[in-house]
Amino acid sequence: MVKAVYPGSFDPVTNGHMDIIKRAARIVDELIIVVSVNSAKNPMFSMDERLQMIGEVTKEIPNVRVMSFEGLTVECARRLGATVIIRGLRAVTDFENEMQLAQTNHYIDSGIDTMFLATGLEYSFLSSTIVKELAYYGSDISRLVPGKVEKMVNDKIKNISSQK
Repeated sequence: MVKAVYPGSFDPVTNGHMDIIKRAARIVDELIIVVSVNSAKNPMFSMDERLQMIGEVTKEIPNVRVMSFEGLTVECARRLGATVIIRGLRAVTDFENEMQLAQTNHYIDSGIDTMFLATGLEYSFLSSTIVKELAYYGSDISRLVPGKVEKMVNDKIKNISSQK
């Protein structure tokens, strides 16, 4: 049985993330989406909101579960008994950083491999940061995120705007 983790901040989850999730779920027996704490980022959504969001949009995929984790991804994978870390690549520019992370993880635990999945061409430009920026300025994000996520993003933007 192949168990994999797919880590990320998912702030918010995008259609690019969903592309990787659906494809990875077809490859492995169990896929654990790990919503991680990234000290370099200031998320728009709380951890609970991100867990709820991803849980909602992946509930129809039977071999996917969602959890949070703070610390090194390779440590999370080890604790969960996962032998694969899934990473998405949007463009060549992602590769150098991702390769360095994969090599570091392999150095820490040679029993855990990294599998790179190139996102679909239609999502190669897409990031959570772009989604938030577009939404903040009133652009349509309906083709960039799942429908339920679109509502959550727009509601969050309205709430932030009303507090100013």
